[in-house]
Amino acid sequence: MAQEDIFYDVLIVGGGHAGAQLAITLRQMGFAGSVAIVGAEHVPPYERPPLSKEYLSGAKSFERILIRPESFWGERNVAMILGERVMSVDPGKKRIVTASGRSMGYGSLVWAAGGSPRRLACAGSDASNIHVVRNLADVDAIAAALPQVTHVTIVGGGYIGLEAAAVMRKMDKAVTLLEVGPRLLGRVTGEALSAFVDEFHRAKGVDVRTATGLASFETQDGRVVAAVLDNGQRIATDMVIAGIGIVPEVGALQDAGASVANGVMVDACCRTSLPDIFAIGDCAASPNPWADGAHIRVESVQNANDQAKIVANLLMDVDKPVDAMPWFWSNQYDLKLQSVGLSMGHDLQLVRGDRATASFSILYLREGRLIAVDTVNRVKDYVQARALVAAGARLDASLAVDPDIALKDVVAAAA
Repeated sequence: MAQEDIFYDVLIVGGGHAGAQLAITLRQMGFAGSVAIVGAEHVPPYERPPLSKEYLSGAKSFERILIRPESFWGERNVAMILGERVMSVDPGKKRIVTASGRSMGYGSLVWAAGGSPRRLACAGSDASNIHVVRNLADVDAIAAALPQVTHVTIVGGGYIGLEAAAVMRKMDKAVTLLEVGPRLLGRVTGEALSAFVDEFHRAKGVDVRTATGLASFETQDGRVVAAVLDNGQRIATDMVIAGIGIVPEVGALQDAGASVANGVMVDACCRTSLPDIFAIGDCAASPNPWADGAHIRVESVQNANDQAKIVANLLMDVDKPVDAMPWFWSNQYDLKLQSVGLSMGHDLQLVRGDRATASFSILYLREGRLIAVDTVNRVKDYVQARALVAAGARLDASLAVDPDIALKDVVAAAA
């Protein structure tokens, strides 16, 4: 190891939820070795979900979305190396090098670098008023520009795009939302919830265009003035927000020889193919029991925190199971959307409650067993569903659709 290297027993690359939770958990478990977080941003770890909701709307300040107060890290002896991007990893020498040339050695390296927003690639997509929602600087740039904005075009009908649309409408901005797929939330939920969310946003004044591609942008002086659709239609606009997913930040690990396929491939304990190197959070493709063991990336705070705990247990040599059942949530207008499990592969979809009242649940079954639930303003269903999905409970479909019967009682009545 080079003499100038700084050595850390656990070196965490990435200052998001996964990296922060690992450092917190290690100290909570009594880990006495040196710990450092190397983060590309110049600020300490903060919560990401509020960026497209409460922070963008101004309801929460930056201080209120910090994962821990800034003083916490020094008090717990967690070194914060901020504003540094890791460019290379040497598994043999157990060393990383940052863009500024800083070299650091490690005992265990945990890659929690997340991902970068996928960028639009059509003509005009380098314009200055095209924005993404991934970090603090992204949202600060949007907020700073909004006073001069009347119309916003949002590209992408996933959670980020829909949450941004809800905030923009609350600010009385005209909003057009473009989704190239046939329905909103197409990658994460079933048709019934997609249809409801589509109708709800339209009722709030969002011009939703599904099955609609983007051909190019018209620009003037380096700024978008109109979006041109694949059908030739032109939509005048003052701002574009792209929410079309992320590209996992895995280049340095791939160059070092790690197995990569839509993320860093890891085993059930988050170990990569490289010695003493782990990967957690949005960048890690792990075998998921809720997806029949397929390697998938789960982009959620829950997954980041659960994987951080898995690695902490391993580093502390603690045999302690971690409940890693996927769950998600989103706030849009006065809707509280909560989901548990993964609905892929379901063979029966049941709607429980009345969509017209914006209080209902959607149950996804496979061979009679509950594998996932989406809820809209039905917290009690969500809470009960977590235990039922975990147990693979069988439901009586004829009773399950009755919202006046508790889900737990539906299971008791099942054949």
